[in-house]
Amino acid sequence: MTAPLTPPPPPHEPSSHGPAPHQPAPHPPSPYDGWSSAPGGYEGAAPHVVSYGQDGPGMKTELREAAVITVAVALSGALLGVLWAWLATKVPLVGDVVDDSWVVYLKDTEGEQAIGVDGTFTLLALAFGAVSAAAVFAWRRRGGVPLVVALAVGGLLGSLLAWKVGMWLGPDADVIAHAREVGKGVTFSAPLKLGAKGAWLAWSVAALLVHLGLTALFGPRDPEYPLQGAAPKDGYGAPVS
Repeated sequence: MTAPLTPPPPPHEPSSHGPAPHQPAPHPPSPYDGWSSAPGGYEGAAPHVVSYGQDGPGMKTELREAAVITVAVALSGALLGVLWAWLATKVPLVGDVVDDSWVVYLKDTEGEQAIGVDGTFTLLALAFGAVSAAAVFAWRRRGGVPLVVALAVGGLLGSLLAWKVGMWLGPDADVIAHAREVGKGVTFSAPLKLGAKGAWLAWSVAALLVHLGLTALFGPRDPEYPLQGAAPKDGYGAPVS
């Protein structure tokens, strides 16, 4: 009598006597499991994302503000011109008649009144530069290229306007006519004259330095945004850069 034959297991069902020929044997975990050749090097890890907020107003708004600052700073140069004509040192002149012609000369040839005129303008320009920078910073407590350019250009235009206004409000520029008017040997003041043309830049330089210092000390700081998602790590637990 023949024993019944045991039917072979189905092709897709694992045999109780060992793994199927087509099924790979399990292997121990590797520290490089999950590594991918895709950008970032790690498959399934959360992306390295940083959120950024709005970084101030738009460029159009900054340009409009810069235009307003330029005009306001430049127009304030008229006040500088008035103060210069009022506070500047007077240079004494004397008129005389030589061969039926009027001549004008300095009464004090060794005096330093002309240097005082330039110094008064420079000191006033430095003060106006500091005040204008403080006012702009109080209005807009931040920096920015448009604001800095507006302060520099407005300061230069304000200095030129102050120079013109001071000469217009000062003594008569026609010294011969002035000498004839006051008479021979009578002392009169010379017209305002700015000998050191570099004084035109004093306003702009002071405004830039003061605004830079105020922004560095009291300006807003960049916020520190937290990272969204964990950085990917390798099989040893070290972060993947």
